[in-house]
Amino acid sequence: MPTKQPNSRMCFVCGLENPAGLHLHFYETAPGEVTATYTAPEHFQGYPGVLHGGIVATLLDEITGRALMGPPENPRFMYTAKIEVKYRHNVPLGVPLRLVGKALTVKARTATAWGGLYDPEGTLLAEATALLVDVPQEVLDGTNLDALGWRVYPE
Repeated sequence: MPTKQPNSRMCFVCGLENPAGLHLHFYETAPGEVTATYTAPEHFQGYPGVLHGGIVATLLDEITGRALMGPPENPRFMYTAKIEVKYRHNVPLGVPLRLVGKALTVKARTATAWGGLYDPEGTLLAEATALLVDVPQEVLDGTNLDALGWRVYPE
């Protein structure tokens, strides 16, 4: 059974109250593996009918980091240090897209992950590999997750 990951209020990707945000929900389907779905609206287009590449990169950035987050009660927060995106096909607007993130290597303070973006037929449209580093403990110590609205919200 998938485990729903937390959302926040204002994050561009997962913030549920961000009026310009993507409002994604993420689910851990296995240890080190997460999924999400997203239907891109027309106002995020690049070329007509095609999702802007910057939004594609944003989606892949988030899904790779989420693959390493772990359980909601003890999340691992990481920054992206490096990401390489491969755009394989145009990403269409207005259709449900599936995101998959998988942890690859996990070390004490760094990790790598892979993310893929698929169309409804299962075609890999774009993928990324990312190097991530832990958010420093002193930053986390000064962060009030409750004030950020960081929690698992009901559907």
